[in-house]
Amino acid sequence: MGYQNNVVGYRPELLHNRSVIKAGMFALLEPDGLVKNMIPGFENCDVTILGSPKLGASFVDYLVTIHPEGSNLKGFGADGEEVLFFLIEGALSVGTGEKTHSLSSGGFAYCPPGVKLYFHNRSGQPAKAFLYKRRYVPLEGVAPYVVVGDTEAMEWTKYEGMEDVLIKDFLPKDLAFDCNFHILSFKPGASHGYIETHVQEHGAYCLSGQGMYNLDNQWLPVKKGDYIFMGAYCLQACYAVGRDEPFAYVYSKDCNRDVVLSDPSR
Repeated sequence: MGYQNNVVGYRPELLHNRSVIKAGMFALLEPDGLVKNMIPGFENCDVTILGSPKLGASFVDYLVTIHPEGSNLKGFGADGEEVLFFLIEGALSVGTGEKTHSLSSGGFAYCPPGVKLYFHNRSGQPAKAFLYKRRYVPLEGVAPYVVVGDTEAMEWTKYEGMEDVLIKDFLPKDLAFDCNFHILSFKPGASHGYIETHVQEHGAYCLSGQGMYNLDNQWLPVKKGDYIFMGAYCLQACYAVGRDEPFAYVYSKDCNRDVVLSDPSR
């Protein structure tokens, strides 16, 4: 197994950890203490499972280090699942069905159900990726499709009109998609305009900087390398702290679907 940050053995100080877990509502996972998971199909990769249904999420998030010649050549994504691969660092090739694409830092690939995701790192250097899967919610008359892009080439847009909070969207605004992905960036001192409360879930990986995050009205310090899960109706907002670096994170959300009620006759 092993630890995600490769720190092992006794520590010189008392054991402590910033992680906070409130299953079903929210979780903050700092890197220290996270373990590597052995998952079939991932060769020469370090894989850490972050958000999952065991935490209360409807999706699974992974942090993957792909070592030189690391790969998944069997294909990732089971029947009925959608997958998104976001490259945080490095360069590699990604397959979406029968097509192959070269990705560098900031590149991503979305695969709808029925299209498996493949990757292979031939760069000679390690690469680091954020990986997501979720069971797709069909909608009559529309079908999702492969999207490959580069967030480094995208223009920032103002988040809700704020000059110091900027956003990039990964997927088109199209009812065919039941989820979307964004990078949200706060300049030091910037914040959300209000504390959000909504039915959507988020899984977020912190890419840079530091912040104070309100999770269910509990303010917690967060920084680059942390992972945050926000469940439905979890109160949420953040302030960016620090001096020179923006606080930014990549995150998912479910969208474009109504709430389905259970059948009382069953």
